[in-house]
Amino acid sequence: MHTGEHVKPTSTLLVGGKALLVTTVNAHTGQVKINGELWSARSYDETEVLEPGRSVTIMNISGATAVVWGGL
Repeated sequence: MHTGEHVKPTSTLLVGGKALLVTTVNAHTGQVKINGELWSARSYDETEVLEPGRSVTIMNISGATAVVWGGL
């Protein structure tokens, strides 16, 4: 039976959350850990190079890639 409630996809729920950089992340490649799971990642700001060990904000999920921002 359809209840009329809309369930957000898991990827939508991740946006705005935090991720931990596992490798260097730039505009083309990288990896982050989100809720204990390893994800492919790229930087939100194409000029930004993010170093491993930093906490970053998840700005978007594009397919199976987290788009992350290391800004203030």
